[in-house]
Amino acid sequence: MLPIDVIAVLGKFGGYAVFVLIGIGFGVSLELAGFGDSRRLAAQFYLKDMTVLKTMFTGIIVAAILIFLASALGYLDFSQISVTQTFLWPGIVGGLIMGVGFIVGGYCPGTSLVSAASFKIDGLFFLIGTVLGAGLFGESLPAFEDFWNSSFTERYLVSDWLGWSIGATLFAVVVMALAMFYGAEKTEEFFRNKGKDKPWSWKISKRSYLAGSMVLLVTAAMVWIIGQPDPVRKWSLMEGKYAGQLAARDVFIHPLEYVKTYNEASIKLVTLDLRSENEFRTFHLSGSENAKPEDFLNPGFVGPLSQLPSQGVVVLIADNDSVSVQAWKYLKVQGVNNVYILENGLKNWNSLFEGKTISGKTINTASPPSEVLQLFPKDAYSPKIKISTKKRSGGLCS
Repeated sequence: MLPIDVIAVLGKFGGYAVFVLIGIGFGVSLELAGFGDSRRLAAQFYLKDMTVLKTMFTGIIVAAILIFLASALGYLDFSQISVTQTFLWPGIVGGLIMGVGFIVGGYCPGTSLVSAASFKIDGLFFLIGTVLGAGLFGESLPAFEDFWNSSFTERYLVSDWLGWSIGATLFAVVVMALAMFYGAEKTEEFFRNKGKDKPWSWKISKRSYLAGSMVLLVTAAMVWIIGQPDPVRKWSLMEGKYAGQLAARDVFIHPLEYVKTYNEASIKLVTLDLRSENEFRTFHLSGSENAKPEDFLNPGFVGPLSQLPSQGVVVLIADNDSVSVQAWKYLKVQGVNNVYILENGLKNWNSLFEGKTISGKTINTASPPSEVLQLFPKDAYSPKIKISTKKRSGGLCS
Protein backbone atom coordinates (compact mmCIF):
# COMPACT_ATOMS: atom_id res chain seq x y z
CA MET A 1 0.00 0.00 0.00
CA LEU A 2 1.02 3.60 -0.53
CA PRO A 3 2.61 5.93 0.56
CA ILE A 4 5.99 5.12 -0.93
CA ASP A 5 9.25 6.28 0.63
CA VAL A 6 10.51 8.04 -2.49
CA ILE A 7 14.05 8.48 -1.20
CA ALA A 8 14.31 4.78 -0.30
CA VAL A 9 13.11 3.78 -3.78
CA LEU A 10 14.88 6.39 -5.94
CA GLY A 11 17.79 7.33 -3.71
CA LYS A 12 18.52 10.72 -2.23
CA PHE A 13 19.15 12.44 -5.56
CA GLY A 14 16.09 10.93 -7.24
CA GLY A 15 13.87 11.64 -4.24
CA TYR A 16 14.93 15.28 -4.02
CA ALA A 17 14.46 15.64 -7.78
CA VAL A 18 10.85 14.45 -7.40
CA PHE A 19 10.28 16.95 -4.58
CA VAL A 20 11.70 19.80 -6.68
CA LEU A 21 9.49 18.89 -9.64
CA ILE A 22 6.40 18.72 -7.43
CA GLY A 23 7.31 22.10 -5.94
CA ILE A 24 7.75 23.65 -9.35
CA GLY A 25 4.45 22.21 -10.52
CA PHE A 26 2.69 23.49 -7.42
CA GLY A 27 4.16 26.97 -7.86
CA VAL A 28 3.20 27.06 -11.53
CA SER A 29 -0.35 25.98 -10.67
CA LEU A 30 -0.67 28.77 -8.09
CA GLU A 31 0.66 31.34 -10.54
CA LEU A 32 -1.74 30.18 -13.28
CA ALA A 33 -4.62 30.37 -10.77
CA GLY A 34 -3.71 34.00 -10.08
CA PHE A 35 -2.32 33.42 -6.59
CA GLY A 36 0.77 35.50 -7.36
CA ASP A 37 -1.29 38.70 -7.79
CA SER A 38 -2.13 40.49 -4.52
CA ARG A 39 -5.01 42.37 -6.17
CA ARG A 40 -6.74 39.14 -7.12
CA LEU A 41 -6.08 37.61 -3.71
CA ALA A 42 -7.41 40.61 -1.80
CA ALA A 43 -10.43 40.96 -4.12
CA GLN A 44 -12.07 37.95 -2.47
CA PHE A 45 -12.53 39.99 0.73
CA TYR A 46 -14.46 42.56 -1.29
CA LEU A 47 -16.57 39.80 -2.91
CA LYS A 48 -15.49 40.80 -6.42
CA ASP A 49 -13.22 37.91 -7.35
CA MET A 50 -13.67 34.58 -5.57
CA THR A 51 -10.96 32.71 -7.47
CA VAL A 52 -9.01 31.93 -4.30
CA LEU A 53 -11.97 30.38 -2.51
CA LYS A 54 -13.04 28.36 -5.55
CA THR A 55 -9.53 27.13 -6.31
CA MET A 56 -8.80 26.20 -2.70
CA PHE A 57 -12.07 24.34 -2.18
CA THR A 58 -11.69 22.54 -5.51
CA GLY A 59 -8.19 21.42 -4.54
CA ILE A 60 -9.30 20.38 -1.05
CA ILE A 61 -12.25 18.23 -2.09
CA VAL A 62 -10.54 16.65 -5.11
CA ALA A 63 -7.50 15.71 -2.98
CA ALA A 64 -9.73 14.46 -0.14
CA ILE A 65 -11.81 12.31 -2.48
CA LEU A 66 -8.74 10.79 -4.14
CA ILE A 67 -7.05 10.10 -0.79
CA PHE A 68 -10.02 8.42 0.85
CA LEU A 69 -11.12 6.60 -2.29
CA ALA A 70 -7.60 5.14 -2.59
CA SER A 71 -7.76 4.23 1.10
CA ALA A 72 -11.18 2.62 0.76
CA LEU A 73 -9.98 0.53 -2.19
CA GLY A 74 -6.86 -0.58 -0.33
CA TYR A 75 -4.25 1.34 -2.34
CA LEU A 76 -3.30 3.88 0.35
CA ASP A 77 -2.65 3.57 4.07
CA PHE A 78 -4.12 6.81 5.41
CA SER A 79 -2.74 6.18 8.90
CA GLN A 80 0.74 6.77 7.44
CA ILE A 81 -0.19 10.12 5.92
CA SER A 82 1.14 12.96 8.04
CA VAL A 83 -1.57 15.14 9.57
CA THR A 84 -0.49 18.48 10.97
CA GLN A 85 -0.78 18.76 14.73
CA THR A 86 -3.81 20.67 16.02
CA PHE A 87 -3.43 23.75 18.22
CA LEU A 88 -7.11 24.71 18.21
CA TRP A 89 -7.39 28.06 20.01
CA PRO A 90 -3.93 29.31 19.03
CA GLY A 91 -4.85 28.33 15.46
CA ILE A 92 -8.07 30.36 15.61
CA VAL A 93 -6.27 33.42 16.99
CA GLY A 94 -3.43 32.98 14.49
CA GLY A 95 -5.94 32.62 11.66
CA LEU A 96 -7.58 35.91 12.59
CA ILE A 97 -4.20 37.66 12.71
CA MET A 98 -3.19 36.15 9.36
CA GLY A 99 -6.58 37.10 7.89
CA VAL A 100 -6.01 40.73 8.77
CA GLY A 101 -2.51 40.51 7.31
CA PHE A 102 -3.93 38.86 4.21
CA ILE A 103 -6.34 41.77 3.65
CA VAL A 104 -3.72 44.44 4.32
CA GLY A 105 -0.80 42.82 2.48
CA GLY A 106 -2.69 40.83 -0.11
CA TYR A 107 -0.78 37.59 0.49
CA CYS A 108 -0.45 34.61 2.75
CA PRO A 109 3.03 33.08 3.34
CA GLY A 110 2.74 30.53 0.52
CA THR A 111 1.39 32.91 -2.09
CA SER A 112 3.98 35.57 -1.19
CA LEU A 113 6.66 33.03 -2.15
CA VAL A 114 4.93 32.49 -5.51
CA SER A 115 4.76 36.24 -6.04
CA ALA A 116 8.41 36.74 -5.09
CA ALA A 117 9.35 34.01 -7.56
CA SER A 118 7.54 36.08 -10.21
CA PHE A 119 9.77 39.05 -9.29
CA LYS A 120 6.95 41.07 -7.72
CA ILE A 121 8.35 43.56 -5.20
CA ASP A 122 5.29 43.49 -2.92
CA GLY A 123 5.48 39.70 -2.69
CA LEU A 124 9.19 39.88 -1.83
CA PHE A 125 8.61 42.35 1.02
CA PHE A 126 5.69 40.29 2.34
CA LEU A 127 7.91 37.19 2.27
CA ILE A 128 10.64 39.02 4.21
CA GLY A 129 8.03 40.09 6.76
CA THR A 130 6.83 36.47 7.02
CA VAL A 131 10.33 35.21 7.79
CA LEU A 132 10.91 37.96 10.38
CA GLY A 133 7.48 37.31 11.93
CA ALA A 134 8.17 33.59 12.21
CA GLY A 135 11.46 34.35 13.94
CA LEU A 136 9.77 36.79 16.32
CA PHE A 137 7.11 34.18 17.12
CA GLY A 138 9.75 31.57 17.89
CA GLU A 139 11.64 33.90 20.21
CA SER A 140 8.51 35.08 22.04
CA LEU A 141 6.82 31.66 22.36
CA PRO A 142 7.89 31.10 26.02
CA ALA A 143 5.83 34.15 27.01
CA PHE A 144 2.56 32.46 25.99
CA GLU A 145 3.55 28.78 25.93
CA ASP A 146 0.68 27.74 28.23
CA PHE A 147 -1.86 29.18 25.81
CA TRP A 148 -0.02 27.67 22.84
CA ASN A 149 -0.32 24.16 24.32
CA SER A 150 -3.78 24.66 25.84
CA SER A 151 -5.69 22.80 23.11
CA PHE A 152 -3.05 20.57 21.54
CA THR A 153 -3.85 17.23 19.91
CA GLU A 154 -1.61 15.13 17.67
CA ARG A 155 -3.89 13.77 14.94
CA TYR A 156 -7.37 15.28 15.12
CA LEU A 157 -9.63 15.07 12.08
CA VAL A 158 -12.97 16.74 11.40
CA SER A 159 -14.51 13.26 11.54
CA ASP A 160 -13.10 12.83 15.07
CA TRP A 161 -14.60 16.16 16.11
CA LEU A 162 -18.02 15.35 14.66
CA GLY A 163 -17.97 11.70 15.69
CA TRP A 164 -18.83 10.70 12.11
CA SER A 165 -17.29 8.17 9.78
CA ILE A 166 -14.69 9.30 7.24
CA GLY A 167 -17.14 8.72 4.40
CA ALA A 168 -19.99 10.73 5.98
CA THR A 169 -17.62 13.59 6.79
CA LEU A 170 -16.20 13.60 3.27
CA PHE A 171 -19.67 13.71 1.71
CA ALA A 172 -20.70 16.59 4.00
CA VAL A 173 -17.53 18.53 3.15
CA VAL A 174 -18.15 18.05 -0.57
CA VAL A 175 -21.73 19.29 -0.24
CA MET A 176 -20.54 22.31 1.76
CA ALA A 177 -17.77 23.06 -0.77
CA LEU A 178 -20.18 22.87 -3.72
CA ALA A 179 -22.63 25.16 -1.92
CA MET A 180 -19.84 27.66 -1.25
CA PHE A 181 -18.64 27.36 -4.85
CA TYR A 182 -22.16 28.14 -6.07
CA GLY A 183 -22.45 31.06 -3.65
CA ALA A 184 -19.08 32.41 -4.78
CA GLU A 185 -20.10 32.21 -8.43
CA LYS A 186 -23.36 34.05 -7.82
CA THR A 187 -21.67 36.67 -5.62
CA GLU A 188 -19.14 37.38 -8.38
CA GLU A 189 -21.96 37.60 -10.93
CA PHE A 190 -23.90 40.03 -8.75
CA PHE A 191 -20.99 42.44 -8.33
CA ARG A 192 -19.91 42.02 -11.96
CA ASN A 193 -23.38 42.99 -13.21
CA LYS A 194 -24.00 45.66 -10.57
CA GLY A 195 -24.85 48.98 -12.26
CA LYS A 196 -25.25 47.28 -15.63
CA ASP A 197 -28.31 46.19 -17.53
CA LYS A 198 -27.42 42.51 -17.29
CA PRO A 199 -29.92 40.62 -15.08
CA TRP A 200 -28.75 38.47 -12.18
CA SER A 201 -29.98 34.86 -12.17
CA TRP A 202 -29.80 32.11 -9.59
CA LYS A 203 -29.39 29.48 -12.34
CA ILE A 204 -26.08 27.71 -12.86
CA SER A 205 -24.57 29.22 -15.98
CA LYS A 206 -22.29 26.36 -17.10
CA ARG A 207 -23.32 22.75 -17.63
CA SER A 208 -19.72 21.68 -16.99
CA TYR A 209 -20.17 22.86 -13.38
CA LEU A 210 -23.19 20.58 -12.97
CA ALA A 211 -21.37 17.62 -14.50
CA GLY A 212 -18.31 18.18 -12.29
CA SER A 213 -20.49 18.53 -9.19
CA MET A 214 -22.28 15.27 -9.91
CA VAL A 215 -18.97 13.43 -10.37
CA LEU A 216 -17.73 14.75 -7.02
CA LEU A 217 -20.97 13.88 -5.20
CA VAL A 218 -21.20 10.39 -6.68
CA THR A 219 -17.55 9.62 -5.92
CA ALA A 220 -17.90 10.91 -2.35
CA ALA A 221 -21.00 8.75 -1.93
CA MET A 222 -19.02 5.74 -3.17
CA VAL A 223 -16.32 6.39 -0.56
CA TRP A 224 -19.05 6.56 2.10
CA ILE A 225 -20.69 3.32 0.93
CA ILE A 226 -17.44 1.34 0.57
CA GLY A 227 -16.10 2.59 3.90
CA GLN A 228 -12.52 2.60 5.12
CA PRO A 229 -10.83 -0.81 5.55
CA ASP A 230 -10.95 -2.28 9.04
CA PRO A 231 -7.72 -3.56 10.70
CA VAL A 232 -8.40 -7.16 9.57
CA ARG A 233 -8.58 -6.15 5.91
CA LYS A 234 -5.72 -3.69 6.25
CA TRP A 235 -3.44 -6.43 7.55
CA SER A 236 -4.29 -8.64 4.55
CA LEU A 237 -3.26 -5.71 2.34
CA MET A 238 -0.13 -4.76 4.28
CA GLU A 239 1.14 -8.12 5.49
CA GLY A 240 4.12 -7.98 3.16
CA LYS A 241 5.27 -4.70 4.70
CA TYR A 242 5.44 -5.94 8.30
CA ALA A 243 5.58 -9.74 8.20
CA GLY A 244 9.38 -9.70 7.94
CA GLN A 245 9.70 -7.97 11.31
CA LEU A 246 7.68 -10.75 12.94
CA ALA A 247 9.54 -13.52 11.15
CA ALA A 248 12.90 -12.09 12.26
CA ARG A 249 11.48 -11.48 15.76
CA ASP A 250 12.69 -7.88 15.58
CA VAL A 251 9.70 -6.74 17.64
CA PHE A 252 10.20 -9.16 20.55
CA ILE A 253 12.11 -7.46 23.37
CA HIS A 254 13.94 -9.05 26.30
CA PRO A 255 12.66 -8.35 29.84
CA LEU A 256 15.92 -6.49 30.58
CA GLU A 257 15.30 -4.12 27.68
CA TYR A 258 11.83 -3.53 29.05
CA VAL A 259 13.37 -2.60 32.43
CA LYS A 260 15.77 -0.22 30.71
CA THR A 261 12.94 1.40 28.74
CA TYR A 262 10.66 1.55 31.82
CA ASN A 263 13.30 3.54 33.70
CA GLU A 264 14.11 6.01 30.91
CA ALA A 265 12.47 9.32 31.76
CA SER A 266 12.59 10.50 28.13
CA ILE A 267 10.32 7.68 26.94
CA LYS A 268 6.54 7.64 27.27
CA LEU A 269 5.95 3.93 27.89
CA VAL A 270 2.51 2.34 27.51
CA THR A 271 2.31 -1.29 28.63
CA LEU A 272 -0.77 -3.27 27.59
CA ASP A 273 -1.33 -6.58 29.40
CA LEU A 274 -3.54 -8.92 27.37
CA ARG A 275 -3.85 -11.65 29.99
CA SER A 276 -7.13 -12.39 31.78
CA GLU A 277 -8.37 -10.04 34.50
CA ASN A 278 -7.67 -12.66 37.20
CA GLU A 279 -4.06 -13.09 36.06
CA PHE A 280 -3.68 -9.32 35.86
CA ARG A 281 -4.97 -8.87 39.42
CA THR A 282 -2.65 -11.59 40.72
CA PHE A 283 0.44 -9.90 39.32
CA HIS A 284 1.13 -7.18 36.78
CA LEU A 285 3.91 -4.76 35.97
CA SER A 286 3.64 -1.34 37.54
CA GLY A 287 1.85 1.15 35.27
CA SER A 288 0.50 -1.50 32.89
CA GLU A 289 -3.11 -1.58 31.71
CA ASN A 290 -5.27 -4.64 31.25
CA ALA A 291 -6.59 -4.87 27.69
CA LYS A 292 -8.75 -7.31 25.77
CA PRO A 293 -7.95 -8.56 22.25
CA GLU A 294 -11.12 -6.94 20.91
CA ASP A 295 -9.95 -3.53 22.17
CA PHE A 296 -7.43 -3.41 19.33
CA LEU A 297 -10.26 -3.28 16.81
CA ASN A 298 -11.82 -0.29 18.59
CA PRO A 299 -10.78 3.09 17.11
CA GLY A 300 -11.60 4.75 20.43
CA PHE A 301 -9.03 2.57 22.17
CA VAL A 302 -6.37 2.71 19.44
CA GLY A 303 -6.75 6.44 18.71
CA PRO A 304 -4.82 7.70 21.77
CA LEU A 305 -2.05 5.18 21.07
CA SER A 306 -1.61 6.53 17.54
CA GLN A 307 -1.28 10.04 19.02
CA LEU A 308 1.51 9.26 21.45
CA PRO A 309 4.43 11.72 21.39
CA SER A 310 7.48 10.96 19.25
CA GLN A 311 9.17 9.19 22.18
CA GLY A 312 6.15 6.97 22.83
CA VAL A 313 6.63 3.20 23.01
CA VAL A 314 3.87 0.55 23.32
CA VAL A 315 4.75 -2.87 24.78
CA LEU A 316 2.33 -5.81 24.61
CA ILE A 317 2.27 -8.61 27.16
CA ALA A 318 0.51 -11.96 26.73
CA ASP A 319 1.07 -15.56 27.79
CA ASN A 320 0.54 -16.69 24.22
CA ASP A 321 2.58 -15.18 21.38
CA SER A 322 -0.31 -15.55 18.95
CA VAL A 323 -2.42 -13.17 21.06
CA SER A 324 0.26 -10.48 21.33
CA VAL A 325 1.22 -10.86 17.65
CA GLN A 326 -2.40 -10.36 16.57
CA ALA A 327 -2.64 -7.21 18.70
CA TRP A 328 0.69 -6.01 17.25
CA LYS A 329 -0.63 -6.44 13.72
CA TYR A 330 -3.78 -4.45 14.40
CA LEU A 331 -1.86 -1.60 16.06
CA LYS A 332 0.68 -1.35 13.24
CA VAL A 333 -1.90 -1.11 10.47
CA GLN A 334 -3.76 1.57 12.43
CA GLY A 335 -0.73 3.84 12.47
CA VAL A 336 0.69 3.19 15.94
CA ASN A 337 4.47 3.66 15.95
CA ASN A 338 7.04 1.87 18.09
CA VAL A 339 5.04 -1.23 19.07
CA TYR A 340 6.88 -4.15 20.68
CA ILE A 341 6.09 -7.48 22.35
CA LEU A 342 7.58 -8.65 25.64
CA GLU A 343 9.26 -11.94 24.77
CA ASN A 344 7.49 -14.90 26.42
CA GLY A 345 5.22 -12.49 28.29
CA LEU A 346 5.65 -12.77 32.05
CA LYS A 347 6.50 -16.48 32.01
CA ASN A 348 10.18 -15.90 32.73
CA TRP A 349 9.79 -12.57 34.50
CA ASN A 350 9.73 -13.73 38.11
CA SER A 351 12.42 -16.38 37.60
CA LEU A 352 14.66 -13.70 36.08
CA PHE A 353 14.27 -11.14 38.86
CA GLU A 354 13.11 -13.16 41.85
CA GLY A 355 15.61 -13.15 44.71
CA LYS A 356 17.70 -10.39 43.17
CA THR A 357 18.88 -7.80 45.70
CA ILE A 358 20.35 -4.33 45.44
CA SER A 359 22.25 -2.95 48.42
CA GLY A 360 20.86 -5.81 50.48
CA LYS A 361 17.24 -5.05 49.59
CA THR A 362 15.04 -7.38 47.56
CA ILE A 363 13.83 -5.68 44.41
CA ASN A 364 10.19 -5.14 43.61
CA THR A 365 9.57 -7.45 40.63
CA ALA A 366 6.60 -5.34 39.51
CA SER A 367 8.90 -2.35 38.88
CA PRO A 368 12.58 -3.29 38.86
CA PRO A 369 14.88 -0.24 39.06
CA SER A 370 17.51 0.42 36.41
CA GLU A 371 20.23 -0.71 38.86
CA VAL A 372 19.07 -4.30 38.38
CA LEU A 373 20.67 -4.22 34.91
CA GLN A 374 24.07 -4.19 36.56
CA LEU A 375 23.38 -7.68 37.92
CA PHE A 376 23.43 -9.14 34.39
CA PRO A 377 26.14 -9.33 31.72
CA LYS A 378 26.15 -6.46 29.23
CA ASP A 379 25.45 -8.88 26.39
CA ALA A 380 22.52 -10.52 28.19
CA TYR A 381 20.17 -9.25 25.47
CA SER A 382 20.19 -7.65 22.03
CA PRO A 383 18.50 -4.22 21.94
CA LYS A 384 15.48 -4.16 19.62
CA ILE A 385 13.70 -0.87 20.38
CA LYS A 386 14.29 1.79 17.76
CA ILE A 387 12.31 5.00 18.08
CA SER A 388 10.73 6.01 14.79
CA THR A 389 8.58 9.07 14.14
CA LYS A 390 6.15 10.10 11.45
CA LYS A 391 7.27 12.83 9.10
CA ARG A 392 5.51 16.16 9.42
CA SER A 393 4.08 17.99 6.46
CA GLY A 394 3.18 21.55 5.71
CA GLY A 395 0.57 23.25 3.59
CA LEU A 396 0.17 26.26 1.34
CA CYS A 397 0.04 28.85 4.10
CA SER A 398 2.12 27.09 6.76
